Amino acid sequence: MKIAALQMVSVPEVGRNLEAASRLVAEAAAAGARLVALPEYFCLLGRTDRDKLAVAEADGEGLIQQTLAALAREHGVWLIGGTLPLRTADPERVRNSCCVWGPDGQRVARYDKIHLFAYDNGRERYDEGRVLEAGSTPVAFDADGLRVGLSVCYDLRFPELYRALMQPAPCDLIVVPSAFTYTTGRAHWELLLRARAVENQCYVLAPAQGGTHENGRRTWGHSLVADPWGELLACRDEGEGVVIAELDVARIAEVRRQLPAQGHRRL
Repeated sequence: MKIAALQMVSVPEVGRNLEAASRLVAEAAAAGARLVALPEYFCLLGRTDRDKLAVAEADGEGLIQQTLAALAREHGVWLIGGTLPLRTADPERVRNSCCVWGPDGQRVARYDKIHLFAYDNGRERYDEGRVLEAGSTPVAFDADGLRVGLSVCYDLRFPELYRALMQPAPCDLIVVPSAFTYTTGRAHWELLLRARAVENQCYVLAPAQGGTHENGRRTWGHSLVADPWGELLACRDEGEGVVIAELDVARIAEVRRQLPAQGHRRL
């Protein structure tokens, strides 16, 4: 199966971001991708964190979700919709939700980001918990016989989430839509993604925000695909584009047969 990570440089306007996402999904599908993933906050990188509150949608309703469902159906792909803000009972909080649509346009999964990012190095400060409500449940789904685990950005630093996703059956693919800061991405992005691939012996698909945004924020980019041995199959440094690679189930079986680490676990 061909899989694609879509890299964006999202702006503070939902309409423009939906246009860019539509263009990139079409490009990936035309290149033969069967599973396509957008980055975190693909629909809005606002000027303030609270901008998410104004565009948040009810679960299952709204322009963003309708657009993604239509794109999946139009192109006949499994579409992992990065993340979008979904309303909660608290009007001052939203969930950062990763929703998935099947090739028929029907939603098949929703994962709410569990780990909320906070960072302060004296020059850069960020705290997602000011407007986000954390999720609590790991989520995986089946796509054309593959088991796909969902995670978002800062989740990448918590390997216990990925161990949970490997039960009761191991994932063939882990997807990590992200908007890593330039500072943390330069230090840890590829290192962590390849580690998750190696320790879980599965493919990792990581679509990211990548560039300098209209709000002044700079994201690291480097959307990539890694194989179960941690080999980097494809990567895009910065700027909008499509990163595509082949997921080979025989490669997963080969790695797990040669080094049966999952069967060696004792904790």
